[in-house]
Amino acid sequence: MVTLGVIVVFRLGQILPAPHVTVRAPEADHPLRWILDLLTGGGLSTLPVFAFGVLPCLAASPVLRALTVLIPRLAALRAEGDAGARVLTRYRRRLVVVLGLLGALAVVVYRGPGGFGGVVLVACLTAGAALVQWLTEVITERGFGDGVRILLLAQVLAVLPAEFPRLYDTKGWAAVAVLGVVTLSITVLTIVFAQAQRRIPVQYAKRMIGMRAYGGTSSYVPLRFPQANSPAVLAAVLLSLPVLWPGVDWLRDEGNPGRIALYFVLVCLFAFIRAAGTQDMVGVARELGRVGGFVPGIRPGDWTAEYLGYVRHRIIAFGAVCSGVVALIPAVGLALLDVSPRLPFAGVTLLVVLVFLVGVTLDTARQIESLRQQRRYEPFLR
Repeated sequence: MVTLGVIVVFRLGQILPAPHVTVRAPEADHPLRWILDLLTGGGLSTLPVFAFGVLPCLAASPVLRALTVLIPRLAALRAEGDAGARVLTRYRRRLVVVLGLLGALAVVVYRGPGGFGGVVLVACLTAGAALVQWLTEVITERGFGDGVRILLLAQVLAVLPAEFPRLYDTKGWAAVAVLGVVTLSITVLTIVFAQAQRRIPVQYAKRMIGMRAYGGTSSYVPLRFPQANSPAVLAAVLLSLPVLWPGVDWLRDEGNPGRIALYFVLVCLFAFIRAAGTQDMVGVARELGRVGGFVPGIRPGDWTAEYLGYVRHRIIAFGAVCSGVVALIPAVGLALLDVSPRLPFAGVTLLVVLVFLVGVTLDTARQIESLRQQRRYEPFLR
């Protein structure tokens, strides 16, 4: 109920008009309109109280991480544990307000009123960004899931369905069918890959402590392919930089088969490189040896680490190819619709949005199921 109540308040703030603003129709043909609508819930078109949506909250975390690398004081706070984390949380809240203030000033300079009306609008939009930050924390502390991701899911679901009628008006039923197939394919494949895992069986040795025997049970080590949108985004950015490809005109057309093939290869490569450094199999083998566990048929120590590494590299290679296939679906679909020249990065944006929606939905469902099982077994635990 807390989560649903916060979502209702958030959506009301995204339709409540800010003072001293004349609402005008959005620019439907602008290349960045669709991306900005997804990130702000359509707020930059009509300038409501929550005009920026969760965009300042999304931007504050990576900005703070970048500042942590550059500023030694912030790096020292990160190493201080819980006390440092609380200080960094305060800094992140202030950074959200600063980003909201900068965005409000940009809006006033670009299309807002001048004089006292501009001051009121800046104050209103900045306060709206701060209030959205508080709403995200309410969901995180008292609701289900991460507040930023839940509210971003709410605003994306509020904006995304309107794109299908707009696409029908411009391209017809065939385009709607293609986009529906693309959406369904990405959703199904993302769910399958997110739930898939390779279970390495582990047997624990039986130990006698006093008169009792411990161990002798069997378990497994789950190996997964870490999903991420960064390989697709990085590949699209690299292909769009003219400095890296001088004189190669066919790379500028997102519907060109050669560009799509090169995009697939880059996504597979970046996905493999990113997944290769996510888990240390030597550490896993050492931990298994410390607690008395072993893989049946494999000697403990370096042999176990070598076997786990062999299996993991095969999983990573297969997962990288699957990531390339998933990234290829929106690129091919939008190339068939012939909307890539008008909407640059449209395929990557659609992929990121759909993968994000699936991830948030799965995480929220797991939390609800965990709470349901806890309530179910609570009488037996007393």
